[in-house]
Amino acid sequence: MKMVEDETIIDANGLILGRMASIVAKRLLNGEKIIIVNAEKAVISGKRRSVIEEAKDFLKIGYPSMGPYHPRRPDEIVRRTVRGMLPRKKPKGQQAYKRLRVYIGFPEEMMGREIETIPEVDVTRLRCPYIKVSDIAQAIGWSPVGE
Repeated sequence: MKMVEDETIIDANGLILGRMASIVAKRLLNGEKIIIVNAEKAVISGKRRSVIEEAKDFLKIGYPSMGPYHPRRPDEIVRRTVRGMLPRKKPKGQQAYKRLRVYIGFPEEMMGREIETIPEVDVTRLRCPYIKVSDIAQAIGWSPVGE
């Protein structure tokens, strides 16, 4: 299976979402296939209350049956963030977006494969408050299956 070997698995646990997304977008445009795991553990910098209020205000934009459609699941939030950094209306951006897969947690079929992280976007570099993507998702209407 050649397809499995050229996929890069990135663990989003404790990574800053925007910075991770920009690096992932650049690598997707260069032709890599990328899988992001633990999407719900990525973080967004800012005070908890203001970040959640901003997310709720964003949901008010649009019309339910006509769009734009706003993701509420953590994996879809991460995927949408990467999409925003791709030229998605051009063929190369569309092809790059198809090479991205995002998962909540760590899928069993990925066990035993090499996992990569991006040390330059680690949360330890932040000197301000931050919030996990899962907390934002729960605040705007997502409920985890196990709870």
